[in-house]
Amino acid sequence: MTFLIPNMMQEVAEKKNEPSIVIKPKSGWSLPDFKELKEYRDLFYFLVWRDIKVLYAQTILGMAWAVLLPTIQIIIFTIVFGKVARIPTEGIPYVLFATVAIIPWTYMSQAMSQSSMSLVQNQSILGKIYFPRLIFPITPVLSKLVDFSISVVLVLAVMIYYRVAPSINILFFPVLVIYMMAIAAGTGMSLSALAIRFRDVKHALPFVIRMLMYTAPIVYSAASIPEKYRLLYSFNPLVGVIEGYRSCLLGLPFKWEFILPGMVTTIVLLFVGMMYFQKMERTFVDVI
Repeated sequence: MTFLIPNMMQEVAEKKNEPSIVIKPKSGWSLPDFKELKEYRDLFYFLVWRDIKVLYAQTILGMAWAVLLPTIQIIIFTIVFGKVARIPTEGIPYVLFATVAIIPWTYMSQAMSQSSMSLVQNQSILGKIYFPRLIFPITPVLSKLVDFSISVVLVLAVMIYYRVAPSINILFFPVLVIYMMAIAAGTGMSLSALAIRFRDVKHALPFVIRMLMYTAPIVYSAASIPEKYRLLYSFNPLVGVIEGYRSCLLGLPFKWEFILPGMVTTIVLLFVGMMYFQKMERTFVDVI
């Protein structure tokens, strides 16, 4: 068998009037090849559709779980934090206050969890055929939007009950959806690459997700944070998402002092996640 170096391969191809493809190993820190991801969009569609079908396969309630689970959480939070602890909510009924926060949080927590474990769960396919590995952590970020879209119905029902009409702020809704997707994607890419090498991520992740819930203004208002800590607190990207949704859906003034720093953190998180994943991608097959 004769092995040809890339230059020789190109020369041979040119003589035969055939196009040549030279595959070179990636090195260093770089962003993903988005053109390549576009070429594999059919695989994206298949994996997203597979996740949706598997999630509700052989269930009695089916997609109703997307509404039932956050509803139970809202009821518990309302009793514990609204009735017993009497957490201040800036004059908003606690059920409405909690619902608008829990829906995006449920999406982010589930998307981050599944995205972070995506490579470990699909490790049997990694060494069999080539395709952009970035597809795996991005798939849950897209498939979980189905649950999010269904659970938004719950938000609308509570808004109708309390007679809260959408304001002009609703125009920012698509921006906030992209914002929360970017948080889940950035976190998922970093942790999925880390989980391949260190399986401790699998055990630590549920605890970290649980703790993250209390770092965001889900059961309490961001206004209750002491003023001297607010700048530091605002760099938590979850804070900007939750406060953004409350302003967007309830017509409250936008608290840009919480939203903009969180967006900066999210952009950094997303780019670091992509570059770290790209750097570690060539070692995935060797490690597993």
